[in-house]
Amino acid sequence: MKLPRSIAGWTIAVFGVLALVMGAVGLLWPEAQLRMLGFEVPQTRAVGDHTGTFLLASSMAAFNMGVYYLLATVTEWRVFYRFTVVFRLVTFTVFTIAVLADIAPDRFFGVAAWEGLGAVATAIGLRLDARRGGVGAAPAVDASGDVGDAGAAPADAVR
Repeated sequence: MKLPRSIAGWTIAVFGVLALVMGAVGLLWPEAQLRMLGFEVPQTRAVGDHTGTFLLASSMAAFNMGVYYLLATVTEWRVFYRFTVVFRLVTFTVFTIAVLADIAPDRFFGVAAWEGLGAVATAIGLRLDARRGGVGAAPAVDASGDVGDAGAAPADAVR
């Protein structure tokens, strides 16, 4: 796998790897995932308790999201980076409200903080990359519609 070529790319890559790993943990060892988040893990579940099903679905979503973030990093898809800033701030807000409203345990605020700090880190990375110039420049498109390298910064321009 190619390493990120920008500061913002590194923030997206870190989140992608962690989402991938946490998704895998939830799929392979759901009890550990629940404990990390501060949820109780009873010996048996009541009839109609679909916690395991929900955890399976959200873990698979996290795993897939990790793949998407890593793909965005490899392709330096900066529009995706900007998109994540907004929606990770929304996630921070929703998760924080869930903790404050006693819908989620206090430890769940760590998830909210991770989302908020990640969004801020990516936003700062995007700003620093833009100030360095050239990073994330849109590639030229010729008359045939082919994307070329004209106007794009070399991969080492961020060093």
